[in-house]
Amino acid sequence: MAIALHDPLIRRLILHTSIWLAVLGAILFVSAGTIHWPQAWVLLIESAVLGLASGILIARHDPQLLRERMRGPIQKGQKPWDKALLGGIFALCMAIPIVAGVDAVRLQNSQMPLWLEAIGALALAFGLYTFHVVMETNSYATAVVRIQSERGHRVISTGPYAYVRHPMYAGAIFYFLGFALLLGSWYAVAIAIVIIGLFGLRAVWEEETLARELDGYAAYAERVRHRLIPGLW
Repeated sequence: MAIALHDPLIRRLILHTSIWLAVLGAILFVSAGTIHWPQAWVLLIESAVLGLASGILIARHDPQLLRERMRGPIQKGQKPWDKALLGGIFALCMAIPIVAGVDAVRLQNSQMPLWLEAIGALALAFGLYTFHVVMETNSYATAVVRIQSERGHRVISTGPYAYVRHPMYAGAIFYFLGFALLLGSWYAVAIAIVIIGLFGLRAVWEEETLARELDGYAAYAERVRHRLIPGLW
């Protein structure tokens, strides 16, 4: 199904992306005290190009999923613990660019080698690519934990789900570490590690919900033994 750039869903995607990038850019450059921060520009451009490309492709492949993912982080039917956990994750996500700007640019405390920042840019791109593959595979990969009975929610076991039970969260490991490394701040890296830990906790709690409420999930979890990292956890 072709999706034109004047399609309301695409316009909404562009608007959402533009607002998010404007807010992120403002946070980065105000925290740094300057717009002369190449790493921040790389982050913004990489996020804009890859994010919009993925969104447009998902709009063609699964427009309903894109609509679901553009809904707010607090939704009807969402588990109360997920609302609280997402609030904490969101606050820490906002802390990364603030801390990085102050630490890496304004105070210049962290001295990260350029090659490691380059690895961060690659990890960020790989994380975004992983998110895209997951959304192409799983039409129920929304941003909140709830059983989507109105959409015929069922277990997905193909693609990346054949290797780990939470490939979206696996991608988040690369995304958040890449985000922090690209900005050149060790303090931001520490925050990213905390965020990854919270996603690990979310995976455990989410599985308890899925095992109770989604037919076939317990059997799937028996077949696919690892949550985020094949052969490890």
